[in-house]
Amino acid sequence: MRSIVLTIAAVGLSTSLAFAQGAPAQNGPANPAVKAMDSNNSTTPVAGKNSFTMAEAKSHIEDKGYTNVTNLKKDRDGIWRGMAKKDGKSGPVTVDYQGNVN
Repeated sequence: MRSIVLTIAAVGLSTSLAFAQGAPAQNGPANPAVKAMDSNNSTTPVAGKNSFTMAEAKSHIEDKGYTNVTNLKKDRDGIWRGMAKKDGKSGPVTVDYQGNVN
């Protein structure tokens, strides 16, 4: 009886390992956290856990040519939102966890 139970357990384990090995690998994240800093990879802010400090978010915005960055606050989606000026016009600006400035 004991050998039957052990045999069934061994067959079950080997079957589950075969299924795990047959699963294809994902090509990469659909929403990578790392990107080139010279361009956005999204035209709208991407929600996600944001580790930028307020100073880092402000620096990202200023690096994109904005000035007079004010009222920066991180919302519940992890997006820094504030107001800034670019090309003589004031308006809303955002920085998401990927560093996209919109």
